[in-house]
This record gives sequence, C-alpha cells and structure tokens, in this order.
Amino acid sequence: MVRLPEGEFMAIKGLELALACAKAADGTKAEGIRILDMRGLSNLTDFMVVCTGTSMPQLRAILRDVAGQVEEEHGVKPLHTEGKADTRWVVLDFIDVMVHVMDAELREYYGLEDLWKDAKEVEWQPAA
Repeated sequence: MVRLPEGEFMAIKGLELALACAKAADGTKAEGIRILDMRGLSNLTDFMVVCTGTSMPQLRAILRDVAGQVEEEHGVKPLHTEGKADTRWVVLDFIDVMVHVMDAELREYYGLEDLWKDAKEVEWQPAA
C-alpha cells in the first residue's frame, strides 16, 4: 500500500489493479480466477478478471470483498457496477480493469474466455 504525504492513497491502475482484484476474489474462494490482458484487443478496458461464485451468498461476498478490499488497500472504487448477485453475473468496472463475477452456468454459456481467446492470460499466484 502506497500512501501520499497527506495520508491519501495513490491509485493503482492496469496490471497492478487486476492482480489486486484477483487476489481479493481469491480471498473469498472464488473459483477459476483468470486475468486476461485486453490491451490492443478492446477499447473498453486493459484487463479483464473473470471468476466464478458457486452460490448466491458467495457471489455477494466476492463482489463485496473485491470492491471493499481494493478500495481499502489501494483507494480505488469501481466507477460502475452492472448487475446484481441475483442476476448471477455482475461486472465491476474499474475502467482499466473489468471484473466479471459469474455463476458457473452463465460463465460456461457466455464463454467470455472463448470470445476473447486472442487475449493473453496473465500468470498470477493464488494464495496457497
């Protein structure tokens, strides 16, 4: 965590933000967490984080913890949130990073990873 002299946070962006989102999702036991590098492929975002929640309470927890932990630790909030946990697919839009939290059925049906198969996957280490 980086603090400015005034005690404010320095906002993180890009890959660092994507990794922070993935780690927060991992802390809530999200499954199948993948980070895709969208630079050069999408005008909407630089990185996409996709993960799966196995139940409605877990979907809510993932959303809460990704947004809350990233704001608490890095001073960054999603600019926009699309959907609610009961829709089984929610997008947290951090501009540089879009976090897709989905249930398994919708993730398989929509196949975001197949849709963006030209995106390079970012290697990262989930907690042991």
